[in-house]
Amino acid sequence: MKVTTADPRANRLLAALPDAEWQRWQAELEGVRMPLGEVLHESGRTLAHVYFPTTAIVSLLYVMENGASAEIAVVGNEGVVGISLFMGGESTPSRGVVQSAGQGLRLRSQYIKDEFNRAGAVMHLLLRYTQPLIANMLGVRREGVIEAALELQKLGLIRYARGHISVLDRAGLEARGCECYAVVKKECDRLLPQRLAI
Repeated sequence: MKVTTADPRANRLLAALPDAEWQRWQAELEGVRMPLGEVLHESGRTLAHVYFPTTAIVSLLYVMENGASAEIAVVGNEGVVGISLFMGGESTPSRGVVQSAGQGLRLRSQYIKDEFNRAGAVMHLLLRYTQPLIANMLGVRREGVIEAALELQKLGLIRYARGHISVLDRAGLEARGCECYAVVKKECDRLLPQRLAI
């Protein structure tokens, strides 16, 4: 259902767009209501839109092989739902469900892919967004990611310096991880060409 949002730039990611990009996007953005429980996208299905919550909160859920589901991210007015489109995918392994009703904006998937492929400010902004997302998905502060990296370094599994990580013992690292690594690897293999797969 189309709605008018009081402040389309209430989404912090949209607010960070340079004026030139913002001018192009305004005509393409559609205000939408996001009722509690609404499924924005299903796992494995083609994404028709990406969503920029303004007052709503969306959970991204992954259903594991044992049937349990795990919340892998929560997206509010700081982000975007459908980030796998920026990595070359047409679908996502997660299910997007509105957890707190509100409003948002949506953009056709093809439009945002075209904008991303211009390799301009939008691409850099969206790639920069992924670092805080990692911390969010892990349920830790960004500093918590650093602390975990230092602990893994003490165990001799990785080398960590100035935000760069080198894996020293892949088998050991995989053994310390949960099923989550397999989930991420599967998605990377799907999104990236085989010669680049991890």
